Amino acid sequence: MEPIFVRDVASQGVWVSAHPDIIMKMGTKEVLYHTRHLGWGTDTHQYRTPEELGEGLSRLLPAGPRVVKQHGGNGGIGTWKVELVSNASPAMEATVRVLHALRGSAIDEIPLGDFVQRCRPYFAGSGCMIDQPFMVRLEEGMVRCYLVQDRVAGFGFQFVKALMPPPPGVDPEAVEVPPRLYYGPQKPEFQALKATLESEWVPQMQQVLDIDTESFPAIWDADFLYGPKTATGEDTYMLCEVNVQSVYPFPEEALEPLAHAAVARMITAKSVRRR
Repeated sequence: MEPIFVRDVASQGVWVSAHPDIIMKMGTKEVLYHTRHLGWGTDTHQYRTPEELGEGLSRLLPAGPRVVKQHGGNGGIGTWKVELVSNASPAMEATVRVLHALRGSAIDEIPLGDFVQRCRPYFAGSGCMIDQPFMVRLEEGMVRCYLVQDRVAGFGFQFVKALMPPPPGVDPEAVEVPPRLYYGPQKPEFQALKATLESEWVPQMQQVLDIDTESFPAIWDADFLYGPKTATGEDTYMLCEVNVQSVYPFPEEALEPLAHAAVARMITAKSVRRR
């Protein structure tokens, strides 16, 4: 649905779950950059031009692999793992190993300058790219938190194959993608994440992005990768994406709070229109 049409409908007092303004604030990869200083953040950079991308990667890659992502998109399109192979040559001629997150992609080794040119289309219009460090615990899986407005209503967990090289001799197209598993909000091993997300990270994001609770989508999700363990062995988490559209499927346990939230919002919108 076109954003202009949705804005027009919303301006007439009709409740729109994922308003275009909210999508732009929290539903693109830029949310990773704007909230990088929160507890879910990491060493995140934003590039507005191919030249900025090249300069940033040439400076950061010697410290370890990076993951660069286009401003929008899904299904792994425009998300790349970039790793320095040899920097004996000048910056843009240094050899990098790249892997696209799109299913079936193969590893390629090319000069950094060639990779930057490959990314040029992502900067069209108001496009940009976001850069984060590669999380070495990626193979341990990803936790998806489903939220009804500002409360966690369930979890998803899946092992990640994107950005992971296939086993030796295996065709990337033949690598099986494990299904996502769904759980209610009381899943024991995710309670620390749930508590921190509800009490700290979501309120802090609201303050940074200027989003009130009533403006949240009825249901949305936040994807987390495992970060380094603490000195006492506890997990840490890094935000890698926020989804505010096409969130289905989600855990059955989210249906009841979602229905209550949707009805409440429609009643409020109806009362406002009558004034």
